[in-house]
Amino acid sequence: MDNETVSRNFIEQIIEKDIEEGNCEAICTRFPPEPNGYLHIGHAKSILLNYGLAQKYNGKFNLRFDDTNPTKEKFEFVESIKADVEWLGADWEDRLFFASGYFQQMYEAAVKLIQKGKAYVCDLTPEEIREYRGTLTEAGKESPCRNRSIEENLKLFEEMRAGIYKDGEKVLRAKIDMASPNINMRDPIIYRVAHMTHHNTGDAWCIYPMYDFAHPIEDAIEGVTHSICTLEFEDHRPLYDWVVRELGYEHPPKQIEFAKLYLTNVVTGKRYIKKLVEDGIVDGWDDPRLVSIAALRRRGFTPESIKRFVELCGVSKSNSSVDYAMLEYCIREDLKLKRPRVMAVLDPVKLVIDNYPEGQTEELLVDNNLENPALGQRTVPFSRELYIEREDFMEEPPKKYRRLYPGNEVRLMNAYFVICTGFEKDEQGNIIKIHCTYDPESRGGNSPDGRKVRGTIHWVSAEHAKKAEIRLYENIIDEEKGVYNEDGSLNLNPNSLIVKTECYVEPSLGQAEKYDSFQFVRQGFFCVDAKDSSGDALVFNRIVSLKSSYKLPSQA
Repeated sequence: MDNETVSRNFIEQIIEKDIEEGNCEAICTRFPPEPNGYLHIGHAKSILLNYGLAQKYNGKFNLRFDDTNPTKEKFEFVESIKADVEWLGADWEDRLFFASGYFQQMYEAAVKLIQKGKAYVCDLTPEEIREYRGTLTEAGKESPCRNRSIEENLKLFEEMRAGIYKDGEKVLRAKIDMASPNINMRDPIIYRVAHMTHHNTGDAWCIYPMYDFAHPIEDAIEGVTHSICTLEFEDHRPLYDWVVRELGYEHPPKQIEFAKLYLTNVVTGKRYIKKLVEDGIVDGWDDPRLVSIAALRRRGFTPESIKRFVELCGVSKSNSSVDYAMLEYCIREDLKLKRPRVMAVLDPVKLVIDNYPEGQTEELLVDNNLENPALGQRTVPFSRELYIEREDFMEEPPKKYRRLYPGNEVRLMNAYFVICTGFEKDEQGNIIKIHCTYDPESRGGNSPDGRKVRGTIHWVSAEHAKKAEIRLYENIIDEEKGVYNEDGSLNLNPNSLIVKTECYVEPSLGQAEKYDSFQFVRQGFFCVDAKDSSGDALVFNRIVSLKSSYKLPSQA
């Protein structure tokens, strides 16, 4: 019997060791976003990692909003984050928490540190605090306020709580070690004065905890066993451990860091996205050219494709970048067998079958997906006048051109053989109509006499087709120039959005609902736009083109 090989990432190895050694009875993980913007593809990795670990080890998963900074947080972002997490399939059940729900406990924790002589109120300005902190090679120097008595610190902290002081006038600092080689341990600020209205607590508080102080307390209160975060918090881990140790939590959580997910040539920085939104370059945080989770959903990506992408990226301790083409690979692989293949004409020119009976309509039975018979069949109307792609006809074709030109015979997909007999032009010389005759015996695209045609083109019935707007997306960044200019601005791709308003699709697509997706034959995968599309004005977003030269590293 072959031994089954099980590959575990380093986080799973840590968790299993903790379980074996009895360091934790039940696993609890969390996803702790700050509600100051929309989530992006990198957050999807954290969501799926934390939720997946909770599922694997029969544990619990918390969704917790780290809302300790009212200057940037909005209820709008809370709701968008909840929608994104739910869409990805991470079920927090009844375990939805807010850091602001622990403000009283955090305040009491700060008082406890003061009483232990482990925290003090400091009068230095922000500039002076930075100056006193020292550098990576030089130790910091102590604040003149560092040796205040416990009684004075308690009094001053209570006055901070009462709103006596202005923003920035006083802070509460942990009393650790100004000579520590880790700058984060040089008496970090743990509370500041901020006279701001909080989206959850209103004006109940005018002092707010700093993230590095609040986060370990939140984890400890909720019973989080493994606090999984990204690598930039590795240097903060000694402070995390100091907080839970000094506050004496019986079951202290363990912080573990992993590498962020970086995608090539995409914009994830909230500051840049906010500017793109404010400047009207994109139509919101969910513009399909962005990689926010809301944008990916609107463009037509599926939770399954993002999960597959995260799995392929893996979990490691080393930062690296992933080609955006891998994300596109994942959505192609997910959709190719799941979605019907329909006909849409994006640059139409009319084709008239002169020998087809006027006023007659046929209903052709067509497979929805030849590679997946389970998707069944549909009927498509066929009539005398059709729309075809303008590029599928040439007056003077080059060699090896297999589509329609004078005298050539092609197959109309799922319909008949037709031969081009002529065409019409307008005064500017543009072709406006193509004339053909058809072979009535070739219904279904097969000739009874066995003759072969080398070209097949798609079409829609001019009488029955639905008009649609189709949006063709490219990366918002000019990939050849990189993400940023020398001045720090973004290298925007002028062709990131091309809107085609004179397009026609099969009539069945008139019943499509928001987020429904299809493969448009020879064009790519497309999704009904959830924001702008309606029954009377269809709008489709191109999710991804049909083909790419990209191969997974294991296939290259």
